Amino acid sequence: MTERLLDLPGGERPLNSTRPEAERAELVRWMFDRLRAEYGEKAIYARREPMHELISTILSQRTTHADEEAAYQELLTLGDWDAITRAPTEAVAHAIRRSNYPESKAPRIQATLRAIREQRGGYDLDFLAEIPVQEAMKWLTDLPGVGLKTASLVLLFNFARPVFPVDTHVHRVNTRVGTIPRMGEQAAHRALLKLLPPDPPYLYEFHVNLLRHGQRVCIWTRPKCPACVLRERCDAHAIYGNNVPSFGDKPGKG
Repeated sequence: MTERLLDLPGGERPLNSTRPEAERAELVRWMFDRLRAEYGEKAIYARREPMHELISTILSQRTTHADEEAAYQELLTLGDWDAITRAPTEAVAHAIRRSNYPESKAPRIQATLRAIREQRGGYDLDFLAEIPVQEAMKWLTDLPGVGLKTASLVLLFNFARPVFPVDTHVHRVNTRVGTIPRMGEQAAHRALLKLLPPDPPYLYEFHVNLLRHGQRVCIWTRPKCPACVLRERCDAHAIYGNNVPSFGDKPGKG
């Protein structure tokens, strides 16, 4: 990869995103330590049972946590998973209306439930703890409506498997700092996992603290750079100072 140099006071340095993998892995370890100092150590635990995690993560896309949980609880008023599968899709969409895009999520949820029932004869996902992690990931992502983020959350949070979920906050912080070059969230799952140790407690804490940092400081629009504990080694801050543009803006704008 060709290095792009930053013209900084005191001399040039290459962008983090153009550095060799070993150097970017060291940068990740530094980020982990800084975020732990800022947000605390996090012990891995299953916050909810696997089917709850799976369906709620589908509901969470482009939706606040409060609305996601409200949509999940109203979905359960339709009955058990079999009853939700049999319900009119319009009724499912109405039940999850607090979630954004309920008209597209409702048929995906029903299709996912049908596929699980057909393949497993029920809705017990505990077998995912025993099979090889790549096989578990493939089984989940083969379900309709389940992508890498959803599958990774279920495997890490519920079964402590060595995978790394990349949501919009995790993606944004790492792209700005430069542990990865600009790429889509799907590609970022694989790129970041290569830089991380295969240690579920480490992966869990890094995910949770990155999420918090992305929600509080490295936000989408007008990030709060003066309050950022990562700014001294951040590519975006090196380029733009305290005027880092919105994440959706093209490089060069701001």
